[in-house]
Amino acid sequence: MGWLFLKVLLVGVAFLGCLYPLVNVCFNEETRGQKPNFVIVLADDMGWGDLGANWGETKDTANLDKMATEGMRFVDFHAAASTCSPSRASLLTGRLGLRNGVTHNFAVTSMGGLPLNETTLAEVLQQAGYVTGMIGKWHLGHHSSYHPNFRGFDYYFGIPYSHDMGCTDTPGYNHPPCPACPRGDRPARSPDRDCYTDVALPLYENLNIVEQPVNLSGLAQKYAEKATQFIQRASTSRRPFLLYVGLAHMHVPLTATQQSADPQGRRPYAAGLREMDSLMGQIKDTVDRTARENTFLWFTGDNGPWAQKCELSGSAGPFTGSWQVRRGGSPAKQTTWEGGHRVPAVAYWPGRIPSNVTSTALLSVLDVFPTVLALAGARLPRGRHFDGLDASEVLFGGSQTGHRVLFHPNSGAAGEYGALQTVRLERYKAFFVTEDDGAEAAPLETGSAEYQSVLPKVREVLADVLRDVADDHVSRADYTQDPSATPCCNPHQIACRCEPPP
Repeated sequence: MGWLFLKVLLVGVAFLGCLYPLVNVCFNEETRGQKPNFVIVLADDMGWGDLGANWGETKDTANLDKMATEGMRFVDFHAAASTCSPSRASLLTGRLGLRNGVTHNFAVTSMGGLPLNETTLAEVLQQAGYVTGMIGKWHLGHHSSYHPNFRGFDYYFGIPYSHDMGCTDTPGYNHPPCPACPRGDRPARSPDRDCYTDVALPLYENLNIVEQPVNLSGLAQKYAEKATQFIQRASTSRRPFLLYVGLAHMHVPLTATQQSADPQGRRPYAAGLREMDSLMGQIKDTVDRTARENTFLWFTGDNGPWAQKCELSGSAGPFTGSWQVRRGGSPAKQTTWEGGHRVPAVAYWPGRIPSNVTSTALLSVLDVFPTVLALAGARLPRGRHFDGLDASEVLFGGSQTGHRVLFHPNSGAAGEYGALQTVRLERYKAFFVTEDDGAEAAPLETGSAEYQSVLPKVREVLADVLRDVADDHVSRADYTQDPSATPCCNPHQIACRCEPPP
């Protein structure tokens, strides 16, 4: 049995306004009876402390901070996993990787992806009459039927996996070399000198590769333009819409334009935050101009910051994992320590979600699926058990009650991928596998009365979920790899690069 930690919530958090002011929820004649639109935005590798509204030391997210004051900010919101593919699979299915089969990342040469017998959020809404679009990073399989256009999305514009995973690059590494951290007397890097902005990475529009290598320095603006076009066209069609945006930010590499865009010459990560925040501002402005009163905009992250990237990674805020760090470990991405899975989250829907509200409810990316379906009046797929909950009462009704129990799967530590390594039970957090945070600095003494009181409850909830998984329809992802699966605009070129224009 691992350590039990007393969970101290909201360390260093400054609340914005009262918890639930009275709000007059109403509809105008145009929106009465219409199904709501949904815009779900998922940032990549963004730390809890990167959001200015969360952490006073951050001043680079003016648009998101404004969105928080006009909507609801969640301070105890968690990714469903601490790395890319499992977190995204859980968002689109409402199920942990033990159920949906996605327990670790897919590669450039992956034959499979999110299992085809899993039902995605887009597929359910598509059947309910929605126009569906996906812009940005997918990372749930690109080969054959795993492509977004075959998983419920009418429109797709984006990259199939992380943007440091070009076709000739080694997944998980940077090419040209961009070391994880400076060594010795080597000065801090600048992205235009040491990192790359062009990789042998395909940019898709629907099933067609429209650019390869993709120019990362112009990708954010392309995403903004495509998001604006999708929202405007869907609104003109008078059909409800779902737009899922998987931002390329704040994953490395951080591009040169992000550096030059920072008028004060601050570090590359801060410049990247500003660019991401500007993109979010453009999406929100389009929603406000086009479908303000009937569109729910939900922003969050896929996991915490990538600590191994040093000054090119984000901030976990107060969740520094002091107990873990003292033992030579990391408290961030790929771990079940708080910095690895506690992520920023903001919800915005004028007239429905009260403004200037800070919610302490324990919620998760897993909750996006059941919440959106409930608001759309669509049914959950049959024959599946779900790990998320409908958070509507938290969003609209003044409730502060979210999950009583939340599980955090192994997303990169030694051991079985997807195994439930950590359990959050109310204000306690139990680690069943402890590796050699501010809020997890001191474990409970194993002989204490408090420890002995909580331990049976933790064992009970873990046994319950494992029985539930055993009784569920569990999928298995295909993680086999084959070079033939590599997406290339010109398969005759070994480097997977398009021929230059005439």
